Amino acid sequence: MKQVARVVTPFVIASFTMGSMPAMAAPSAVINGMVTTQEAVNADQASADRERIAELLARDDVRSQLVAQGVDPAEVEQRVAALSDEEVHQMSERLDQMPAGANAVIGALFAVFVILLVTDLLGLTSVYPFTR
Repeated sequence: MKQVARVVTPFVIASFTMGSMPAMAAPSAVINGMVTTQEAVNADQASADRERIAELLARDDVRSQLVAQGVDPAEVEQRVAALSDEEVHQMSERLDQMPAGANAVIGALFAVFVILLVTDLLGLTSVYPFTR
């Protein structure tokens, strides 16, 4: 029996070693495809920020101010949808810092105006004719 075990043991060890090699390579492939907790939290925060800005832009007083400034509200919504998650987060933080009331609406409109102006100056958009 011991002689059989001496012959079979190296084969068993080799088969386990060869069989576990794909498992050793798999964790890095799995980790690259996994979403971390922080990424999931950031995605939730970004969607909450986008929703908050969309709610603000849906208000009638904000829409009337945008029209008074000569900006199409639908185009503003498209631009906000095209912003990166970081830019949306920055805009949301600015809204948090603004006082409540009419000043918040004017401040939000100013923030949208500045963002659109910067994108115009960079040549990414063509909202304002005076930037050409």
